[in-house]
Amino acid sequence: MPAPTGDQLKAARTAAGLSQAQAAELMGYPLQTGSRGGVQSRTWQALESMSDERNMQGPVFAMFLLLTGQHPDFLLTARSADGSRSATG
Repeated sequence: MPAPTGDQLKAARTAAGLSQAQAAELMGYPLQTGSRGGVQSRTWQALESMSDERNMQGPVFAMFLLLTGQHPDFLLTARSADGSRSATG
């Protein structure tokens, strides 16, 4: 999967109903206390920014889409209590 643009990443995050801090926490990015006391992720802000050269790598974006149920080809499913996978199809 190719690296997303900042706009694509923001669209995926908002479609998942997540704040930047929630998305950052889901993906393991660091969180900081903002100037107004709220929690923020400067890393996630940079990834969504059009003026920053940093981009999320394609495989990381694919994992974000999987975790938020938005991947175009795959769906994560839970294991049953005995550890087996349920058959779908």
